[in-house]
Amino acid sequence: MDDEVRETEHQVGAGMLCVFGRQLKLLRERAGMDRARLGALSGYSASTIASFEQGRRIPPPKFIDQADDVLGAGGVLGASKEEVARAHYPAFFRDAARLEAEAVELHVYANQAVPGLLQTEEYARAVFMMMRPPMDDGLIEQRVGARLARQEVLSSRDAPLASFVMDEAVLRRPIGGRAVLRGQLEHVLLMGARRNIEIQVMPLDREENAGMAGPFTLIETKEGRRIAYAEVQNVSRLQTERDRVRVLEAKYGIIRAQALTPRESTAYVQKLLGEP
Repeated sequence: MDDEVRETEHQVGAGMLCVFGRQLKLLRERAGMDRARLGALSGYSASTIASFEQGRRIPPPKFIDQADDVLGAGGVLGASKEEVARAHYPAFFRDAARLEAEAVELHVYANQAVPGLLQTEEYARAVFMMMRPPMDDGLIEQRVGARLARQEVLSSRDAPLASFVMDEAVLRRPIGGRAVLRGQLEHVLLMGARRNIEIQVMPLDREENAGMAGPFTLIETKEGRRIAYAEVQNVSRLQTERDRVRVLEAKYGIIRAQALTPRESTAYVQKLLGEP
């Protein structure tokens, strides 16, 4: 993706944030609230409310719903929720992000980096800072915020059943430095302890690995649609043809069988944390 396209995407996303921020400020002032009061009612600091209003930070869906209710907006803010979220994803990922948010099942194989749905803020920022050509600071913060907002799907009331298989190399690669990696491994353990999430590790010493062709994601929606998503070098593809999706479903089943079990994987990550 060239710099001109990136800049255009950044401007579109920033524009949507600014519009939402102005609406939020007008509704707050109409309700006679200062930022501290709105923050107290929604669980955010006054400085964070200021960031939302000034278009410098992505408001998560939960906050948008709370603010709409607290400010008596009658759905005005809520109507912007999907566009606010979508505006901060790169164009090639927006359709996948929408489907991910509607999923009842998510299955992810990763052999390059920890999947975005499991990344800590520090790890995600390090990933984006490594991009070449470099992203500007504003775009990095936009992408980090969007990635963290995506993760709410795993903790929502209708959270999907999710599984992740990660190559051992992913868990050893010190993206962002050793301290960042350690925090990421601890987060992987916390996420794996949730009842709707299973995490498995594919050890490097496995002689067979059906995932050598690269990472991919399988999505099943509430309507029973089964979709596959793959991305390489910012070129993405959503597969909806049943024959192609079935091949990746079969491949994922084999990958899971070749990897450590979830319990063995937990012990393995704990062992990695104990290494110097």
